[in-house]
Parts: sequence; structure tokens; C-alpha cells
Amino acid sequence: MRSNGCGDLRDTHIDETVQLCGWVDRRRDHGGVIFIDLRDRSGTVQITVDPDLGADAFAVAEHLRSETVLQVVGLVRARPGESLNDRLATGAVEVLASSIHVLNRVKGTLPFPVSVHDEENTREELRLRHRFLDLRRKRMNDNLRLRAQTIQTARRFLEDEGFIEVETPVLTRSTPEGARDYILPSRVCGGEWFALPQSPQLFKQLLMVGGIERYYQVARCFRDEDLRADRQPEFTQLDMEMSFMGQEEILALNERLIAAIWKTVKGIDLPLPFPRLTWHEAMERYGTDRPDTRYGMELTNVSDIVKDMGFKVFSGAVKSGGSVKCIAVAGGNDAVSNVRIKPGGDVFSEAQAAGAGGLAFIRVREGGEIDTIGAIKDNLSDEQKQTLLQRTGAEPGTLLLFGAGDTATVNKALDRVRQYLAKEMGLVKADRENDQWNFLWVVDFPMFEFNKDENRLEALHHPFCAPNTTDLGDNAEDWAKKLPTARAQAYDLVLNGLELGGGSLRIHDSALQREVLNSIGLAPEEAQEQFGFLVDALDMGAPPHGGLAFGVDRMVMLLAGEDSIRDTIAFPKTQQARCLMTAAPAGVSGQQLEDLHVASTWVDPVTENTD
Repeated sequence: MRSNGCGDLRDTHIDETVQLCGWVDRRRDHGGVIFIDLRDRSGTVQITVDPDLGADAFAVAEHLRSETVLQVVGLVRARPGESLNDRLATGAVEVLASSIHVLNRVKGTLPFPVSVHDEENTREELRLRHRFLDLRRKRMNDNLRLRAQTIQTARRFLEDEGFIEVETPVLTRSTPEGARDYILPSRVCGGEWFALPQSPQLFKQLLMVGGIERYYQVARCFRDEDLRADRQPEFTQLDMEMSFMGQEEILALNERLIAAIWKTVKGIDLPLPFPRLTWHEAMERYGTDRPDTRYGMELTNVSDIVKDMGFKVFSGAVKSGGSVKCIAVAGGNDAVSNVRIKPGGDVFSEAQAAGAGGLAFIRVREGGEIDTIGAIKDNLSDEQKQTLLQRTGAEPGTLLLFGAGDTATVNKALDRVRQYLAKEMGLVKADRENDQWNFLWVVDFPMFEFNKDENRLEALHHPFCAPNTTDLGDNAEDWAKKLPTARAQAYDLVLNGLELGGGSLRIHDSALQREVLNSIGLAPEEAQEQFGFLVDALDMGAPPHGGLAFGVDRMVMLLAGEDSIRDTIAFPKTQQARCLMTAAPAGVSGQQLEDLHVASTWVDPVTENTD
């Protein structure tokens, strides 16, 4: 139906007759001559319709609406000098139409403008409800192309490295992997259930036992959890697993993979190797295991300086086993007013949202003098003051913001305040303008964290991570005692404050795997029921292996400069896990439920309250 793409025409095509297909991006009537911007996925080109050179085409063009689908035949010619458009790839040429055939008309009212000239800030709800129109817009079209290029580059790199792509099941069994499963009733096996995979974790380990050695997959994963801008109920991972490779080899290979993607997609040469921080260092210096290292304002632990001072908020926090930390905001005296730090202020609200009761502060003036509330100033000796200023590197004009309490809350609050102030003070560019790519490996995670609600240990990543051999030792009789405080041979790749992916070396010894499952509270019978197939496989000569998975949606979001992964997915769900376009999820018939041997107990709370 067409000989060329609309956006592919250049001055080398002048005097050629072409046949184009696309949508009417806009139509302009200049008193006797009509101009149509015709758009397809390759771009836009100007169609000129002159009544003296194509009367039938002109008669059609007079009544065209935006987004009408056309087939145009015409002659490519140079644009007159005064109408050259250097902002358009096809801006040196135009097509003089000899015929226009309408392939399909728009029969209703467009819910929002689609033209490349009118990419206004349409409400996301409207965009998602009419996603088929939103995908025509340049922004979404470009994002999906970038996504395809990213995946294509990864596939080529991994296949050149000897990996093979293997698909793993989507219908599997429910296993505790950290998030809530999506479960599906089985019609054939009444009373039994499938689960959609949270990840291909167990299957890719079994592939290693099966001798595949180097596996990858662009895998669909499903988690029934609360959503936010960078989460979806179904998402895509670039998943991989490797046998006979240690942690250093796995990290080096994945650094080269990421470098290949950034070179292909962004034209950027990333410096290798990436920096590293241990989990403990990241938490101590940034309060998070996914720190943004594009700017300073690192957390400083001052617990030892203030532990004995008369200000009970500080000394009490230390005595109760917590911490006092602060961030030094250079130029903060001018940038952040007292009103913003006190209750009701925006900075206070950020700390409060992270669980803190508030923030204490000290303003550093000329000559090293400090300005703060009397309860702090009167109880801070000259020696303590000098030690504090020296440790934080605070110069005149610096604002010190303090968090005091249990360490986890202090870390969370100051991390959130740090990120908020960095954006407010322009220390980082807007997502679409970002040109800093601060990659960072975070390593040596703890094996476990303590779940206070359930009074038990739970795996920080998942219960298949191999513990650090130095922490564990060679004596199997000591494993139960040493595992709770052991480090995992786990690693996350962080980019600009977001986790891009992560993985670990895996346990390949069945006895150690059983001990780890026991450490998280799974009785032997329960462990065998849920993970027996994996443990049995480890008994059959499992090789040492490890792997990693990258979040494709999040990676593309960062590459595209978007602030939500929904703008990198063709048909995403809302934060309520709904598809507005198809109205999914939706009800099903009673017969379908009967066939599946299930019944719905759902009661609409609105209706119930009304009754």
C-alpha cells in the first residue's frame, strides 16, 4: 500500500513519485492550497494539495479531519526556501498530492489531541482509557521503540556470551517469595490452584541443575501488591542465571551488558567498573540500600557526640539503642526557612511521612557560631560544637538537619528529606534532562531481617541466596547458629537512587538449603511440601550457580527520562491494578465459577453500608 515511510523522505527523493499511508496529524487551508501533515510511525511529512494540479485530491482534502487514515500518491519536491523546516527531519521536502484515498474516517469526537503539535498534558486516566490513541503520540511511540531497542541489545549481547533463551512456566505453584501471589483455580484439578510466578527463580535454578549453564529470558512476572509509579501487577524482567561463575565474574559480565545497552540506546560510554558499597556502608552513609550518589548531603552519625548532652531527644535516642544522624545542607540557611522545618512545613512533612516525629536543626553562621533552639544550644559544649562542625564539614551558611530515634526510622526519614531537598534545590536535573548516570553495586546484604509482627527471621532477598562462606564456616553443625547474622552473597545494581536489578549466588548444597528454610521458620514437612522439588534437585549434583534480574520497565523509564513505568508499557494498569481501556478485572458468569469449583464471597462495602 505504500512505497515509503512518511518520516523517511529526504532531498534524495526529490522528483520521485511515492505512495504514503498514515494519519492526518493536522490540516491547514491557506486560501486555495491545503497542507496536510501526514504521520506514520516513521515521522511526519507535509502533503501539498493544489486544486490546479489535483482537483479530485483537493475535493477530498477540503473535508479531512485530524486522525483520518489516508493513502496519498504524489511527487516529492523541494520546499520553497521560505518554508524550510529545520525542526523536522523531512523539512526540506514536501509531497505534491495527485490522489488521496480515505482508508478510514474518524466517526466520533477525539477525546484528546493526538497531533505531534498538540502533546498537551492530558490526564493520565484519559490517556489510559484511550491507550490506542495515546500510542500514536510521539512520546509513547518513541518510548516503545526505545524499549524494543533495549531488549534487542540485551538479547544480542547475551547470545554472543553463550546464553540461550529458555521460557519457564507461567502456571506454577504458590510459594512464599516475599509478595502476595496471583492465584488461579484449576478446573481439571478441583480444589487446587495455580499461581502466576513472581519471578522464574526456582525454574532458572533447575535449569542450572539441568546443565543449561547460561540461561536468559525476557520474563513476565506477577505480584499482587500495593502499587506506585514504578510498580505494576505484571512486569517484565531481563532474567539470567549462570553456572560455574563467581560473584566477581557475574558482576563484570553484567556491567558490560549495561554498558552495551547505554551505548546502543543513548550513545554513552559508561566508565567501568561501577563503584561498590557494602549494604552496611550504604545504610550508614545514605540511610537506604539504593542511594542516589549524584549529590552529597550524606548522613553523618553523631550519636557519640550527643549521647551525654542535656537535650533529651538526642541523648534519650542513643540510650534506648537508637541513633542521632544529620545531613549537612550547603546553602541551606538561605534555601530552607524555619517555617519549612517546623510542623506544617514541607520538609517537616517529608520526615513525618517516613515515620519521624520531626527534625531538629542547627544553622551555622559566620565564625562557626550556631543558631538553633535553646535546648540544643545551651546543652552543647564548645568542644561538642567544634567536633560536630568538623565531622559534618559544615561551613557558614550550612543547615544541619537532625533525626533522632530508632536507627531504621532515622535512616528512612533523612533519606527521604535528602532526596526531597536535592530536587527542591536543583542538585539533580529533571528526569527528561538527566545526563548523570551514577551506577553503584550494593553488596554484602544481610541474609535475614527480623519480622517483629511474626516474631521470626525472613529472607531479605529470598531464601535461596547463598550465605557468605567466611561468615558461615565449614562446620555444618554451626550453620544454625551462624546463619542469622551471616551476610548473603547478594548484590543490587542501583542507578540514581533506584534499584535497577539484583541477584545473588545461590545455595547449591541441599543440606544448607534446608537449614536456611528452617531459619525462616519453615518446618521440615512444610519446606518439603513447598520446595521439595528444588531440594531434591540439589541432591542430584547441582553446580555452583548464581544470577541476576533487571527490571526492564524501570530501566526503560530511566533511559526515556520518564517518571512512571506506565509510560514505558504499551497497556499498563492503574495504581488500583485496573486496565481502564478493557475494564479489567471484571466479573465472570456463575457458570464459569461453578466450572472452577469456586464461589465469590465478595460484598460491595458501599452497598453493604447502604443496606
